Amino acid sequence: MTRTTPTRPVPVEAVFPELAAYRGWTTRLHPRPGRPGMRESHVGGPMLWPADEPWPVCQEPHQRETEGYEPDEIRSARAAGVWPRSQPWPGSGTPGEDGPAPFVGLAQFFRRDIPALAAGPDGADLVQIFRCPFNHGPYLERRFHLRWRRAAETERAERFLAAPPEVPMLRWEHELPEPCVLHPEEVNTYPWAEDDTLPASLIARIDAWDDAQAAEHGPEAPSYQFDLSIPPGWRVGGFPSWASTGPIAIGCESCSTPMRLLLTAGSDEMDAGSHSWVPREERDPSLRGKASIQGGPSVAQPTRLRFGRDRDLHVFTCPADPGHPPQWVLS
Repeated sequence: MTRTTPTRPVPVEAVFPELAAYRGWTTRLHPRPGRPGMRESHVGGPMLWPADEPWPVCQEPHQRETEGYEPDEIRSARAAGVWPRSQPWPGSGTPGEDGPAPFVGLAQFFRRDIPALAAGPDGADLVQIFRCPFNHGPYLERRFHLRWRRAAETERAERFLAAPPEVPMLRWEHELPEPCVLHPEEVNTYPWAEDDTLPASLIARIDAWDDAQAAEHGPEAPSYQFDLSIPPGWRVGGFPSWASTGPIAIGCESCSTPMRLLLTAGSDEMDAGSHSWVPREERDPSLRGKASIQGGPSVAQPTRLRFGRDRDLHVFTCPADPGHPPQWVLS
């Protein structure tokens, strides 16, 4: 099934003609629970990983925990539609305490499935994203890992990893991604309107328009940030959303070049402020607004992943040299 973003509640360029010069494209990925294969783009599915290649591990010390969830218990509970049972954390020396921990594979994307995906180093056209399953240090920081590949070359491997290594316990249920197939769709997008992301005079007009809409139509009124600029959820390219942090200038640590947004991993595909983006195929046409949304958690939180306090994870790469280290920004 395809996923189709509804027409925006207001034609934004008719209200603010200057935005035409800033219009961009983003590919909404629309992850939904399914059974993706290793040769497909997906969230949470099996990685295209040669069997003779070491799986990435996090070597840093990890935050000590007191309780958690076994990965298989999480899977069984989800299949049954119930919440998994937490258990006391194993003894000292287990992964998550002092030893290395295998990264959790979050997603992989092929440019043949998502043409807007930026090229990697040396013609790489497959990107794989990983996260350490544990917290680091007193500020509970996270560690991520990005692997670029040339898809055709990788697919010629003689054997592939059947099951990646995983830690015996996870601190939170939302550390384990739900396998999801993708339904890519390109949509228009416009910059976040704050600080210097757009001309100050235009931002002032947008703010005034938002206020007028709220005064006239109440809490269901459309707003620029939530309904007209940047869609929620997993997406490739486009503009970052800065709801939690405000705009941040992201420069390459190797060469100082301003970095570009490779992709965004969203904690939710929709929330109370962005329900207008829910695809037409997952709405009841006889109802309006939030009441029309169908599908429950499989639409609102299909991947089961969380980033920070329900933030977006933005992955930035260097346009001058995609081989330079990426930057991972929660906002």
